[in-house]
Amino acid sequence: MATINFGGVDETVVTREEIPVEKAREILKDQVIAVIGYGVQGPGQALNLRDNGFNVIVGQRPGKTYEKAVADGWVPGETLFGIEEACAKGTIVMCLLSDAAVMSVWPTMKPYLTPGKTLYFSHGFAITWSDRTGCVPPTDIDVIMVAPKGSGTTVRSLFLEGRGINSSFAVYQDVSGKALENTLALGIGIGSGYMFETTFQREATSDLTGERGSLMGAIQGLLLAQYEVLRENGHSPSEAFNETVEELTQSLMPLFAKKGMDWMYANCSTTAQRGALDWMGPFHDACKPVVEKLYNSVKTGNEAQISIDANSKPDYREGLERELKALRESEMWRTGAVVRELRPENLKK
Repeated sequence: MATINFGGVDETVVTREEIPVEKAREILKDQVIAVIGYGVQGPGQALNLRDNGFNVIVGQRPGKTYEKAVADGWVPGETLFGIEEACAKGTIVMCLLSDAAVMSVWPTMKPYLTPGKTLYFSHGFAITWSDRTGCVPPTDIDVIMVAPKGSGTTVRSLFLEGRGINSSFAVYQDVSGKALENTLALGIGIGSGYMFETTFQREATSDLTGERGSLMGAIQGLLLAQYEVLRENGHSPSEAFNETVEELTQSLMPLFAKKGMDWMYANCSTTAQRGALDWMGPFHDACKPVVEKLYNSVKTGNEAQISIDANSKPDYREGLERELKALRESEMWRTGAVVRELRPENLKK
């Protein structure tokens, strides 16, 4: 592990230079890695582990997701099993179910978490709020986490591109004395580019804050507010969408993703520079109290409870579909669908 200075603060990070995939395979050569759940994170992590030469199996209940696993080359009875059998066979049990599914499947999994095994998560939710989820692991097993900073689809696509996704890692229980070593090897095995150290509690809190904030909730709220103001002042849907979303995602995001916001500011027009510098303060001052309120709601467990309660409702899926349908059919995103079709790469097809 190396110490890297991030903006004046030292942090511990691990890269593939320190632990090449060959070394990771050697560390885990005697382990049977059972990936439980083949929904969001499961496919990317399981396929990357398989392609990297690890001994990996999948545990999934029958249904569409099971058939997807078969289509991806997992063989029933050889590398694809039911959840109970996979948990029994695995020495490392990778719990990659959704938060709601973890709670429902936990009573099934727990009897197979026998002494000497390792329980792996990619999110700190179930353990951090164990008083609400009921997921209290046995005290005689290792409990570890590698949390990719992106969707399972991105975990897989970046791996196939020869790149890697950033991940955080944590050790919650180290009974074997090898928990950290195994954690880092798994992180390399699933295709991490570099890994930074955290705790289950910090990961869960930052993750929920990010999802509700700048990654999804806040960005949609900001985009919609600007789109609405432009439309209310006579701008066409196409103009409002291009100035609000399309230019951001297609032109500006790649610039500051590559070289930073300061570089992007320096390479915009003087008019854009001046306006951005003048207005970033008011936006910050307006948004920070909302983010502080959000963070407190996450930290106290309120957001976790809202999620648990919502997912426990028998009609939750139907209500969710209605909400997503309303978002999809809003004028802004219907305009977005047309704009995307008009991109040059799509017109050539």
